[in-house]
Amino acid sequence: MLPQPVEYVLERLENAGFAAFAVGGCVRDTLLGRVPGDWDVTTAARPEQVLALFDGCAIPTGLKHGTVTVRAEGMGIEVTTFRADGTYTDHRRPDAVTFSRRLEDDLSRRDLTVNAMAMDRRGQITDLFGGREDLKAGVLRCVGDPERRFREDALRILRTLRFAAVLGFSIEGRTAAALHETAPLLTYIAPERILSEMDRALCGGHILPVLLDYPDVLAVFLPEIAPCVGFDQCNRHHIYDVWGHSAHAAAAIAPEPVLRWTMLLHDVGKPACFTRDEQGVGHFYGHPEVSAELAEGACRRLRMDSRSAERIVTLVRWHDRDIPRTDRAIARAVGKLGEDVFRQLLAVKRADNAAQSPDDRHRLADIQQAEDILDGLLARQQCFSLRDLAVKGGDMAALGLRGREIGDMLRALLDAVLDGAPNERGSLLALAREKMK
Repeated sequence: MLPQPVEYVLERLENAGFAAFAVGGCVRDTLLGRVPGDWDVTTAARPEQVLALFDGCAIPTGLKHGTVTVRAEGMGIEVTTFRADGTYTDHRRPDAVTFSRRLEDDLSRRDLTVNAMAMDRRGQITDLFGGREDLKAGVLRCVGDPERRFREDALRILRTLRFAAVLGFSIEGRTAAALHETAPLLTYIAPERILSEMDRALCGGHILPVLLDYPDVLAVFLPEIAPCVGFDQCNRHHIYDVWGHSAHAAAAIAPEPVLRWTMLLHDVGKPACFTRDEQGVGHFYGHPEVSAELAEGACRRLRMDSRSAERIVTLVRWHDRDIPRTDRAIARAVGKLGEDVFRQLLAVKRADNAAQSPDDRHRLADIQQAEDILDGLLARQQCFSLRDLAVKGGDMAALGLRGREIGDMLRALLDAVLDGAPNERGSLLALAREKMK
């Protein structure tokens, strides 16, 4: 049940006279039949005793909080002394900790009952708070007072939502109420940590109910979504309000962070663009551009890497663009976006459609036609960009062009190829000479 390196660490601690247990998420995942991503150990040994016991393969990664990382057979195992936490004035980490000899003290400070179980090297489980029962019932419940748990460490708010999204567990009533109540404390959490938790939550297989039930929590760090909640689209093409549509669209696309962030943010500009015509039908003219600007601000605020942010903003900007299903139009779009982004755009359009009225499913045929055209162009080795052009800058210089003239001519030749001219060196040189007259 235990990986050999973990068993080695537990056995060595026990043989030295210290109680030691695997603890937390690794125990939870083991009981769920999942393979834990990492293993944590809690022990009665003090940090200095752990360092001495594993001399040469132990790193003091968090002595203030009692944590030492032991390297065993290529695995990094965090070994933390039993402890009780003091006050949390920054709503993230305890101001001080008190080391203990009792496992009970350590388990009682943890966030959720399903994360507050310990297992010794023989597989014996210590469960003081009903974690095993909650695990079987698929329930997330705080250890002790939920509001206190979240006020201690506000990141636990997002961790709870992430567990719900990934595991598909429901959130117990008092715990759910405390999530809403303490959500403003997320302002104390670093943007990078919020982004990390959100990336994992968004890619969970059960993200939809989390998005629908907790928009007020997410709006603390994504204020752009607040106006979308409950905003009636007043349009026969939509069966959900703006936020409901965005949530369903996010759940409908492949679980990849860029794609899920795109769907989450693709319509955030709609409330600002809303108008009604004479028949009372709602319209959102210009919303893709407004949404793209708001998405860019959100990505910047969360300190997303530039490549992901740029991709999200591009997909949001293009998500509602009607690209004619012709060789020329598809080639031009791929020339601007690149094949990878264009295929992601088609996935975005499919997810957008999946969250609209079932009466509009016929649009999926248009999306498929666009992809079929792309595949045909690729099979014919269609030129999409300057990189694929049969002539280069040196060829233009040989014709006597200089500086900006070279780039201008190459772009003109690319336009000609995208319009159907053959991508052949001789033909393009002849065309360039003709344009120079």
